[in-house]
Amino acid sequence: MNVTLLKAKLHRACVTHAELDYEGSCAIDDDLLRASGIHEYEQIQIYNVTNGERFETYAIRAEAGSKIISVNGAAAHRASPGDRVIIAAYCGMDEAQASNHKPKLVYCDEHNNITHTRNTIPVQAA
Repeated sequence: MNVTLLKAKLHRACVTHAELDYEGSCAIDDDLLRASGIHEYEQIQIYNVTNGERFETYAIRAEAGSKIISVNGAAAHRASPGDRVIIAAYCGMDEAQASNHKPKLVYCDEHNNITHTRNTIPVQAA
């Protein structure tokens, strides 16, 4: 049996641009792509913490060090500069691989600087 698990996450990144007339995608600073292991042209899901919108697109590379998170094309209707978003990528694997899988979790501040990374999410307490 195959399962789908979280591969990578950019947690609370800040949208810097919303470009309606740009070819659809989400441009992400190359430094953030590398830190998270998200590939250019990889399918991603974006969860807008600010307004509750959830949508799917693909990642494209923005200049390293630019701190850009640009939501482009039709998706630009679902995010505005200053919105905080979670950008997630998933992968499929078999049960044996899943038992040892650890995602790459990258946490961002309001300027899209990496504050820390982890590979586990703490257990939510009651």
